[in-house]
Amino acid sequence: MELRHLRYFIVVAEEKNFSYAAQRLHIAQPPLSQQISALEDEIGVKLFDRKKRPLQLTSAGEVFLEEARLVLTQLERAIVQTQRASRGEIGQLVVGTNSSIANSLLPDMLRTFRDRFPHVKLVLRELTASEQIQELHNRRLDIGFDRLPHSHQQDTNLNYLPIGRESLVIALPKTHPLTAHAEIPLEAMANEPFVLPSPEIVPSYTEIINLCQQAGFFPKVVQEATWTITVLSLVAGGVGVALLPSNVQNLQRTGVVYRPIKGANFTREIVVVWRQGDSSPVLQEFLNVIRELTPSDL
Repeated sequence: MELRHLRYFIVVAEEKNFSYAAQRLHIAQPPLSQQISALEDEIGVKLFDRKKRPLQLTSAGEVFLEEARLVLTQLERAIVQTQRASRGEIGQLVVGTNSSIANSLLPDMLRTFRDRFPHVKLVLRELTASEQIQELHNRRLDIGFDRLPHSHQQDTNLNYLPIGRESLVIALPKTHPLTAHAEIPLEAMANEPFVLPSPEIVPSYTEIINLCQQAGFFPKVVQEATWTITVLSLVAGGVGVALLPSNVQNLQRTGVVYRPIKGANFTREIVVVWRQGDSSPVLQEFLNVIRELTPSDL
């Protein structure tokens, strides 16, 4: 049985006349009658009562008509959905991120992509840089955002695209005397207790240590924390001060004041990373949005 047999049968059932059905199908009437007879022989039942005028469906033919229409409708849906998937209009994308990116670059990218592809399911996973790399290799992640360790950027199985740069700011308890200054030189923090992200979790830890050493001191680390929100809570509680990416200023944490660093600072590059050779249409459309929203000077 071929799909054309179902189409022939449906048209004959709708026209209730072999001649009219043949005209509609642009074929001769004898071959059409032969095709319907062959269909009846194949399934072993009569679909039409040919003695009646106009032509009538048998009770079995009525059931077959309903089912045949369902088959063609499902086929048409399958074709449409397959075409949409090939254009990246449907599907799923698993995105790795951290709180830093979520507070800065990611919202605009997600909003733009959702507006264009509302039927794509976006799954966000908050992961450290190293976890993102591992999950990309394990194919449990499609794309990641982070300031990734330089060691990973030699991985030929991954692609990297710079999408932004950001500097550091000083986070202080609101009662700290230095909040009276619009800018604070880093050397003024030499005797302050520091709250830093854990070196096993955040690769910028080493960069922060190096920056402080360039200012002439080694930071007195009194507490480490994994996530930005935890660091801010410790700063608000007066445990210490912190050096954090400038996007943290989007988090209005009660009890915390942010000040830019006066003088020497450094910018860190934010990248998006995905598997080499991943041809997923959904991924490619997401990358198109990222490229569109990335400043041209990067």
